[in-house]
Amino acid sequence: MNFNLQPFLENDLVTIKPLIREDFENLFNVASDPLIWEQHQNKFRYTLKEFTLFFKESMASHGALVILDRQSQDVIGSSRFKMVDEVDKVVEIGWSFLAKDYWGGLYNRAVKKLMVNYALKSCKAVVFYVNSKNFRSQYALEKIGAKRLKGVKKSWVLPEEEGITYVISSPLK
Repeated sequence: MNFNLQPFLENDLVTIKPLIREDFENLFNVASDPLIWEQHQNKFRYTLKEFTLFFKESMASHGALVILDRQSQDVIGSSRFKMVDEVDKVVEIGWSFLAKDYWGGLYNRAVKKLMVNYALKSCKAVVFYVNSKNFRSQYALEKIGAKRLKGVKKSWVLPEEEGITYVISSPLK
């Protein structure tokens, strides 16, 4: 399957482009807010040590993206695509975070709409894996129309003890 994990995407609010090494400092400035990671399984990702590991993994994934406020061109967050099942044509969107000033739904929806609609041009479904204690992310996904999967036996569905799988299989409006 030929799916570009690092596209250039843009709408009225955000620009999403491939993450490059030069984005480190600006992205760390966003990620250094402990509140972003409060419900995350790695609560210390706001530290330089933990963020550096995250950034290296992001670069090595070849699917990492940086998110910019389209108007100011400031870095406001990051996300990532990962192909999880080429046969079923399922791609994951994950490792996403936005600066606290951009919380509340408008920017998250703009980012997810761009990414989901782009992915569904080539894939049948987009999945999101969420820590069972990350209620903020669960609510945000439900708000954009993602459906929680339970009892589905597919290789790309997390066992419940490992987290929650959400899926979107039709474009966001």
